[in-house]
Amino acid sequence: MDLLSAALLGVVQGLTEFLPVSSSGHLILARAFFGWDPGRFGIAFDVACHVGTLLAVVAFYRADVAQLVMAAPGALGGRDGEWERLGRLIIAGTIPVVIVGGLWADVIETRLRSPLVAAVMLVAGGVGLLVAERLGRKTRDARTLGYGEAFAIGVAQASALSPGLSRSGATLTVSLLLGLRRDTAARFVFLMSLPAIVAAAAKEALELSDVGLAGLPVTLMLVGLVVSAVVGYVTVKYFVRYLAGHSLAVFAYYRFALAAVTLVWLLARVRS
Repeated sequence: MDLLSAALLGVVQGLTEFLPVSSSGHLILARAFFGWDPGRFGIAFDVACHVGTLLAVVAFYRADVAQLVMAAPGALGGRDGEWERLGRLIIAGTIPVVIVGGLWADVIETRLRSPLVAAVMLVAGGVGLLVAERLGRKTRDARTLGYGEAFAIGVAQASALSPGLSRSGATLTVSLLLGLRRDTAARFVFLMSLPAIVAAAAKEALELSDVGLAGLPVTLMLVGLVVSAVVGYVTVKYFVRYLAGHSLAVFAYYRFALAAVTLVWLLARVRS
């Protein structure tokens, strides 16, 4: 993998981590379509890209993150307050992904990371977005969520460990079905994604010990980190603005189109 490939993969990660189109699915398909093989340091590169998107969310929601950090002791201590309650909602929403990731992460990594699975999940996630847009009332604020509802959004986040489903897509789908407005739902699910992104980066960092750090491509990692951070920040900024007055249907149709392209590509490979 050269610098251009690293930059393009950083763009893919920065865009698709937050748009409801699946970052893991796009990275799998990009590597398959274009033969971008990061080799034995693929895990290291994934860590760098996850750190980049983490920095993007923290930078964009820096005021909210600061408030949540300051409110953390009160949230854990049961204190009543807007930020303390939001912190507990995020904890409730994080529990499912911790359980699923802890129990089945290896199965997901070894059996589900394929173009075919990504294509099927792209279609499933697209259908979910269209259903949520049609049925969701889109009138509630995230502050009205109950802990059980936050847990349900967390279940959606956990299901998105399957490549192609999309963390933001699945969580926004459930949020809309619960009646949340698109913009307030996006703020909540992006803040809720922070622990999951940290956990994913930490897990991949631990796996680096199995690979060894000799010859680590620092330049490629820095390119991936910086590009994913910059693109991720811009994506979050304009996606949140977009959601204030636009439907998610366009992303569903994009998912269907990409799934169709993937299936055609797979059939062409089988015939050849």
